[in-house]
Amino acid sequence: MAHVAANQSSHDHDHGHDGHHDLEALRTMGFWIFIITDCIIFGTLFATYAVLMNSTAGGPTGADLFEMPGVIAETFILLTSSFTSGLAVLSMNRGDKKGLIGWLIVTALLGASFITLEVTEFLKMIDEGAKISTSAFLSAFYTLVGTHGLHVSIGLIWMVALMLQVAKRGITPVTKRKIGNISLYWHFLDVVWIFVFTIVYMMGVR
Repeated sequence: MAHVAANQSSHDHDHGHDGHHDLEALRTMGFWIFIITDCIIFGTLFATYAVLMNSTAGGPTGADLFEMPGVIAETFILLTSSFTSGLAVLSMNRGDKKGLIGWLIVTALLGASFITLEVTEFLKMIDEGAKISTSAFLSAFYTLVGTHGLHVSIGLIWMVALMLQVAKRGITPVTKRKIGNISLYWHFLDVVWIFVFTIVYMMGVR
């Protein structure tokens, strides 16, 4: 009887373990669906911008408004943050909790610097009279670049929450999955920014 109970307990444990893995796999799949959905959203915004980029209604153009030194600084900061997020994952894979949190902090600070520069750019443009309602070009510009900035801001909040979770619970299978997801999300935002830099800014000042 005791043997049967032990076998049943072992079976229940294995079943629960498998169920946990199934749940983690489901959550990972859900994250990939989210990334694919985001690709569609950004693809639509890029297409809209491409159609409207010359519809300035006699107002300022990209060449009039864009200040490339600031944009290049934003690009350098965001690409550097992608590198530091990769270092965070390497620290996690080594089981280095301090290193993981440290590199996440650096990544978050770089991300916050990027957002600060972007908001400063927007405020300067608005102060010069280039508002979202000024032309179809500016409506498309603010929507596309602003949506990317919103995603970076959400990533920062998510990153801070994960830092607190890792500090409290350590490196576990669950926190590993979450760190892997935020790193992938951050790399995705870097790729989107490269398209923004090329299509919006480089083509805009051409």
